[in-house]
Amino acid sequence: MENVQDDLQARWWNLEAKLVERFGKKPDMEAILFLIGVQEFGDIRKKFSKEQKQDLMHVAVCSLFAQSGYYELENVDEDGWPHFKQLKVLPVMDLREQENFMKDHVLLYFEKTGF
Repeated sequence: MENVQDDLQARWWNLEAKLVERFGKKPDMEAILFLIGVQEFGDIRKKFSKEQKQDLMHVAVCSLFAQSGYYELENVDEDGWPHFKQLKVLPVMDLREQENFMKDHVLLYFEKTGF
């Protein structure tokens, strides 16, 4: 189990380094989710309201977990916002497991998008 942990951490640090290179500072998980949300939403406007930022992070989480069949895209509304349907319940995990589960899905997302 420790090797899996080390591999995940090494791949995570590699992603962080690429993001630092691209944006000039190390993003936290919220910033990464925001980036993915904007990517999925497809609108790179300069300003989002606080509520829209939360919505974008929700879009990111759903998009990430759709990769593992937990969610699927149901439709996109007239304003371009994707809406998801939950297909299965997320596993019960402690905080560390949740963090690694999220990191794993973020890494998969960036691998798939070729970042």
